[in-house]
Amino acid sequence: MKRFFVFFVLLTALSLIGAAAQQNAAELTFSFTRQSGAASNQFAVWIENSQGQFIKTLYAARYTANGGWRRRATSIPLWVSRSGLSGMTNAQVNAITGATPGTGNLTYTWDGTDSRGAAVPAGNYVIFLEGTLRWENQVLYRAEIRLGQGPAEAEVSVEYTGDPGQERAMIGGVTVRTLR
Repeated sequence: MKRFFVFFVLLTALSLIGAAAQQNAAELTFSFTRQSGAASNQFAVWIENSQGQFIKTLYAARYTANGGWRRRATSIPLWVSRSGLSGMTNAQVNAITGATPGTGNLTYTWDGTDSRGAAVPAGNYVIFLEGTLRWENQVLYRAEIRLGQGPAEAEVSVEYTGDPGQERAMIGGVTVRTLR
């Protein structure tokens, strides 16, 4: 009977932790138009807490994450500096990177965990989407979210640096929302 009680308590605790992680989910959706030529199509999506501490990368372009940032310092530089990329192992880099997607609508979902897989507490977080449009021309989308208060749309701000010109169309229609 005592073993059953301990097992039951442990199972209940694990269920609550899992439910908290599910409750703290958010997603970022945008349209991506793949650009032709060199020095473009690089982007990263990541989460920070309201104090600016890095929480987790949801996606980073493989070229930049696999060392391209050393050859081209203008390739998603904010994510490179905040993510701690230079200290990551190959396995950690491989877990967050992918090939440059084709043109279309993309969605990246945050499961409410940090880079170690631990559930984060309810509270205020910021979702970033940084893109290198062409060489030093950058775009940064930012949305503040509040986890733990149910579904909600977030206000998304955008900042361009350099002269984005026609490459401005690489990333557009960005929306962010909490799911639970």
